[in-house]
Amino acid sequence: MGFEETWTPATEAGRDGVRAILAAPGDAVIALDFDGTLAPIVADPSAARAHPGVLDALRGLASAVGAVAVVTGRPAGLAVEYGGLAGVPGVVVLGHYGAERWEGGELSAPQVHPGVARARAALPDVLAAAGAPEGTWVEDKGRSLAVHTRRTAAPERALELLRAPVGELAAAHGLVVEPGRLVLELRPPGVDKGAALTDFLRERGARSVLYAGDDLGDLAAFAAVEELRAQGLAGVLVCAGAVGDAPVRELADRADVVVDGPEGVVELLSALGEAVRAR
Repeated sequence: MGFEETWTPATEAGRDGVRAILAAPGDAVIALDFDGTLAPIVADPSAARAHPGVLDALRGLASAVGAVAVVTGRPAGLAVEYGGLAGVPGVVVLGHYGAERWEGGELSAPQVHPGVARARAALPDVLAAAGAPEGTWVEDKGRSLAVHTRRTAAPERALELLRAPVGELAAAHGLVVEPGRLVLELRPPGVDKGAALTDFLRERGARSVLYAGDDLGDLAAFAAVEELRAQGLAGVLVCAGAVGDAPVRELADRADVVVDGPEGVVELLSALGEAVRAR
């Protein structure tokens, strides 16, 4: 069976997207989230590494399509390091939701929003005053701050407890809060995966795109692809449900294809690469 039979999208728009990618791969962009999509979700984000098979799948695609891009909330350099992405010729990493760019071994980035430093200084007191439970911890990404509750005794309850005070802190310093899977991220406004993806697609003159993500932070990219499809771009939306867990409902409901975590993403990308190279 061919790729189209094995990986048939649930929607006509998704099926059109697959056909467009296979018909003209040189005009296609394959864009992917990192955590939860290329790398399994882990309790300590610094321990995240690309799933076995990711690099081979990306190499197979990068040589056959217009571009492969990783769009992540992580610093671009860390995504390259943790993913081993320097070993994939031609891959572009759009880090910090597009505020940073790694390409050809070079990293480019604007100045850090001044509100991040002010929020960094105030955040410990805000968490203490809110009664943040044991296990709450802050990941300092340099250009943003992420408050994680995954290690607490009741992660969902802790997230709800902190949502309002963290939101107030962000607003006070000109930042916004990006909710995710057991995390609240404080980051500059006007920067999201949707804007980053849209700009990249226009830069490359893409006529088709496949975007895969697993979390709420990917909703902006999903929305961007939906908007671009209405303008004539062919697109495929892939939800990477976490292995052993249900995929994020908002993504799954809007996806053309749902796969089982990074393992499923590797299988899909490998099959797509084979199909493209066979054309």
